[in-house]
Amino acid sequence: MKMKTVAALDFELSAVGFGCWAAGGSAIWNGTEDAETIRTIQRAVDLGINLFDVAPVYGFGHAELMLGRALDGRRSEVIIATKCGLRWDDAGTIVNDLRPERIRQEIEDSLRRLNTDYVDIYQMHWPDPATPVADSMQTLMALRDEGKIRHIGVSNFSRALTDEARKYGSIVSHQGLYNMLERDPSQYHGIPLTYRTEAEILPDCVEHGLAFFPYSPLFQGLLTDHFRADQHFDGQDVRSANPKLNPPLLHSFYEIREKLLNFAREIDKPLSQVAINWLIAQPAVTSVICGAQTIAHVEENAASASWELTPSMLAEIESILQPYHDLLHS
Repeated sequence: MKMKTVAALDFELSAVGFGCWAAGGSAIWNGTEDAETIRTIQRAVDLGINLFDVAPVYGFGHAELMLGRALDGRRSEVIIATKCGLRWDDAGTIVNDLRPERIRQEIEDSLRRLNTDYVDIYQMHWPDPATPVADSMQTLMALRDEGKIRHIGVSNFSRALTDEARKYGSIVSHQGLYNMLERDPSQYHGIPLTYRTEAEILPDCVEHGLAFFPYSPLFQGLLTDHFRADQHFDGQDVRSANPKLNPPLLHSFYEIREKLLNFAREIDKPLSQVAINWLIAQPAVTSVICGAQTIAHVEENAASASWELTPSMLAEIESILQPYHDLLHS
């Protein structure tokens, strides 16, 4: 497994990480089975993947439970990055909440579910406009001093809000939406984004020596060999709420996907590996947050780090994408 380092961290991170959203269970992601999830996570560790990204809201605690069970006896081999700041009720309604008392409650719940006494990187999942970031950061710094977390990261934060957070403590990582077809996206699942990944966040990570973790590297399955234009996501699949994966926006993205698929076939690689490899090739990218529901999925993801796109291949990809510049940056 290819490893990467950044100035803000004193440990190596695998270029391919493991995203645990699907580990939240079949209620939110079709085709997920708990026993297979545990085997898949364990296989990921065997393959040299050491970054596991999860969040309490993934399956309302279920993904953290699955990760904790899968890593039983292997905690020291991995880096766990979980999150705080999204609260839900019995009806499944989710709200942003980075109040100090909520963060305190969340870390205790996460540590219990993960079966560990510390989290390596604790990320504020989304901004909470109702809570001053100073209050959140002071609580996170206290948790670091107490040994419950090792480092603080942000996710979906603007450059300005990240700068504000840095006034009150050290930030080591930023997680944001980024893939070949979403270069500077303005929304995610219809949620407006207050940052532009390629224009603002990647330069900030380079400037401050932060790790950058891109999520949705495969555009939730679009950048794979098996996605179909007529694919239907039912109400139990989170992708049903992504307007980019449903008409009419899907038509334009699918057109680009077909051209990239032809390129992948020309170099005899799966499209998923091309998409992940493209991200690994970006200097500011540290670990790519790749979801996997099966052992076959994680093995294919891990294999993305075993080869490299050549400069001519990267140039050809850019020539495919260039005519769609406005779409990819919107």
